[in-house]
Amino acid sequence: MPGIDFDRLRAEVPMQQVLQLLGFQPSRCRGDQWYGVCPLPGCATSPRPTFSVNVALGRFYCHHCHRHGHQIELWAAVTGLTLYPAAIHLCGTLGREVPWIQRRPPRQTR
Repeated sequence: MPGIDFDRLRAEVPMQQVLQLLGFQPSRCRGDQWYGVCPLPGCATSPRPTFSVNVALGRFYCHHCHRHGHQIELWAAVTGLTLYPAAIHLCGTLGREVPWIQRRPPRQTR
């Protein structure tokens, strides 16, 4: 199975784009820190915004269900997929190529 360049995918797909796909509407923004209702399945809704996202760092944390991570982990949690298939699914949803890792052939020894 070929590898995925997760660093490249995270650099090319910003957290804001994933949040937009999820329909996340922040109820409060303080610079790069956004707050709102947790979009993760199984997280009980609260009258207060428990979901916190730093869009500059591409990191999220829910103060209610305690799940956290980067944008691909968020997509995986919402879709119920593990990280590898979630990355492929996210790329397909966005209509973009998966950033596969190109492996070099082994060096010939003399």
